[in-house]
Amino acid sequence: MRTEQPKMIYLKDYQAPEYLIDETHLTFELFEDHSLVHAQLVMRRNPARGAGLPPLVLDGQQLELLSVKLADAELGTADYQVTDSHLTLHPTREHFTVDTSVKIHPETNTALEGLYKSGGMYCTQCEAEGFRKITYYLDRPDVMSVFTTTVIAEQHRYPVLLSNGNPVGSGPQDDGRHWATWEDPFMKPAYLFALVAGDLWCVEDAFTTMTERSVALRIYVEPENIDKCQHAMNSLKKSMRWDEEVYGREYDLDIFMIVAVNDFNMGAMENKGLNIFNSSAVLARAETATDAAHQRVEAIVAHEYFHNWSGNRVTCRDWFQLSLKEGFTVFRDSVFSADMNSATVKRIQDVAYLRTHQFAEDAGPMAHAVRPDSFIEISNFYTLTVYEKGSEVVRMIHTLLGGDGFRKGSDLYFERHDGQAVTCDDFIKAMEDANGVDLTQFKRWYSQAGTPRLAVSESYDAAAQTYSLTFRQSCPQTPDKVEKLPFVIPVELGLLDRNGAPLALRLAGEATAGETSRVLSVTEAEQTFTFVDVAEQPLPSLLRGFSAPVKLSFPYSRDQLMFLMQHDSDGFNRWDAGQQLSVQVLQELITQHQQGAPLVLDQRLVSALRTVLADDTLDQAMVAEMLSLPSEAYLTEISEVADVEAIHSAREFARKQLAEHLFDALWQRYQANRELSKKTAYVAEAEHFARRGLQNIALSYLMLSGKPDVLAATLEQFETCDNMTERLTALAVLVNSPFEAEKATALASFAEHFKDNPLVMDQWFSVQAGSVLPGGLARVKALMQHPAFNIKNPNKVRALIGAFAGQNLINFHAADGSGYRFLADLVIELNALNPQIASRQLAPLTRWRKYDDARQALMKTELERIRASGELSSDVFEVVSKSLA
Repeated sequence: MRTEQPKMIYLKDYQAPEYLIDETHLTFELFEDHSLVHAQLVMRRNPARGAGLPPLVLDGQQLELLSVKLADAELGTADYQVTDSHLTLHPTREHFTVDTSVKIHPETNTALEGLYKSGGMYCTQCEAEGFRKITYYLDRPDVMSVFTTTVIAEQHRYPVLLSNGNPVGSGPQDDGRHWATWEDPFMKPAYLFALVAGDLWCVEDAFTTMTERSVALRIYVEPENIDKCQHAMNSLKKSMRWDEEVYGREYDLDIFMIVAVNDFNMGAMENKGLNIFNSSAVLARAETATDAAHQRVEAIVAHEYFHNWSGNRVTCRDWFQLSLKEGFTVFRDSVFSADMNSATVKRIQDVAYLRTHQFAEDAGPMAHAVRPDSFIEISNFYTLTVYEKGSEVVRMIHTLLGGDGFRKGSDLYFERHDGQAVTCDDFIKAMEDANGVDLTQFKRWYSQAGTPRLAVSESYDAAAQTYSLTFRQSCPQTPDKVEKLPFVIPVELGLLDRNGAPLALRLAGEATAGETSRVLSVTEAEQTFTFVDVAEQPLPSLLRGFSAPVKLSFPYSRDQLMFLMQHDSDGFNRWDAGQQLSVQVLQELITQHQQGAPLVLDQRLVSALRTVLADDTLDQAMVAEMLSLPSEAYLTEISEVADVEAIHSAREFARKQLAEHLFDALWQRYQANRELSKKTAYVAEAEHFARRGLQNIALSYLMLSGKPDVLAATLEQFETCDNMTERLTALAVLVNSPFEAEKATALASFAEHFKDNPLVMDQWFSVQAGSVLPGGLARVKALMQHPAFNIKNPNKVRALIGAFAGQNLINFHAADGSGYRFLADLVIELNALNPQIASRQLAPLTRWRKYDDARQALMKTELERIRASGELSSDVFEVVSKSLA
């Protein structure tokens, strides 16, 4: 058991580094049973820290120190101090060099931090603090250096040797080994360092920048994946052009490289000039990747490329500022994806994810501000709050300033801070200075945790023809703070008349009426806005485009929600009205289940969705989104106490009722779209995504009927389609059906056909892990014995364990606690192998307060068992201890 609590790190304690590193020269000698790293650091005293020469404390973990020189003088063991985490030296001059040689073992590195092996390939992951597992260094983001890197390895095994920057030399050695040297002319912190060595093939292209420079583009993969790179390459070129056109940002090196790696803790990493990607985030071909996977690849390629400016050229001063680069870049990639596909559908998908998962994080024990005040393990703060809520904060700035104002602010930010490590305050200051505004109150979004509540009430005065909206904002207490000050909440809204037509909006005191949609800034705890010249009682359309990440409440009736679904000009709010209607109907069913009463579905939901299905003018992707009922996870998130069985039963009943009442309309849509799919070659474009999306959600409803014609159609789609989107949906529909023989045959056929494709097998695992039929845990345990499963591979863990615990709520939350015991056992095992992945699997257990007393007790027992299981990593210790606090 841990006897010493890991150290808490606080933002308030930040101090600039005592020393700086101007140049970093690295030489890697890679061998099969160890690697040698030789580092020369050209250093100087940081003038910002004043006079004197304090001890130089370099970070280092899991390193075997072979030699050390200070200012070219070899040091004996009495001249320095070494601990498990630091090397301390004693400089005698302001400018000096430090030379070290260390031995490391990437071949046994299962944590996948620092330098490690993925199959037969060497690769690195240094964000946040992995570089200290490579060599002794000032491993912090505000120490920026130019890097020269030489890699030496056996030429036959590792013909490709890569690092950051531009290649400057390479050649053979006499012993069958070879070398390559790379120089990165741009100052960067160590977390952006990258190295790859392997037997890789390459897809190559070129991009001509806005100043007519030619940039070589290369995507490196293992030979069997060479046919899955073109979509990523197309996405990269689109990203480069978009960043030039929208932000004026041009790429700055002669070459841009991406490497696909099978074993990776995250999605991808923006290392300068050499992006290392989880293979799932770069490999995509119609036969092996779904439409969602294609869109994910496009978004992640864009995200990592955009980091070249929002993260690399301008980086974060310390890890508390993580959202400076991540929130800004998520916003950039979300707008890019909206421009490349359906903007409304993209916004719907982003908000649905935020509401379900980030809002739950805000309400749990790990709740923290976008810029947290403290942490134990920074890896635990690569969270939805930092990324997704951080993006929403940037989006609100864009909403408040407008597109032109935001561009002026971003231009100033990049110009002012190029080559620097800065803070969220610096980003806000650039926006303020470029636009002549004061965002002081707005910055509370960075410092206050929790999801604000915005309650809205209305008042109409027919005689005066005035309509008033009163906004009351509040924010629940979070582990860091009880009292919250008012936020700046931009509320975009419109008013509809009785026919659904939009009204021109004029606030009291304004001279003339303006647009039919406008943004109000709610800045006080309670604030009223009065519109004049309103001839009849209007219906408000509130929070259009989800203009702020808040929980909005307004007393809409079900008839009013149906009206908004039909008439609102804001596509997001049309969808959201449908979601609110569905929630009201489902909550009524949940209550009926809890009371033991017969379940009766409100036919207004059926009527509303029938209208949606019949509307040929709607984007098919929009129709598919509107047909999607709120998930069990979202219904859980909005419940005071989540009744697992009631939520599942109510939602399944509603799905079956909708399938029965809408069968003919669904069948017509399915057949029309499936026939078109048969006649049309696969294209990874928005219109095709939309057609297949509607086709597949229709099929998922239709199969609930159990009709032979639907089974035949499902088997036909599974067996004859030319793409993974249709095949995987057909498989999922079969897996959740009562047709045992057909299900078994399909699963066996799929596994046999794709057994040599790890990413497709991950989907095979996830489909079965997510099946809500009884016996879910037994299926998962059996699948863990499958040859394609490997607990050391993060993708496998996420595909099987993550899908079961995070998505299959009815089986994971079994009343006997078996799901909880299973997850705790897995976390204990993973803690020793890969602490980052172990801590991320803990999320379902951390939300124990959301459930009934019996489940609370069972979940707490498992958290306590994990805490008492032995020496915990700081990653797992932090999550468990905060969950039990």
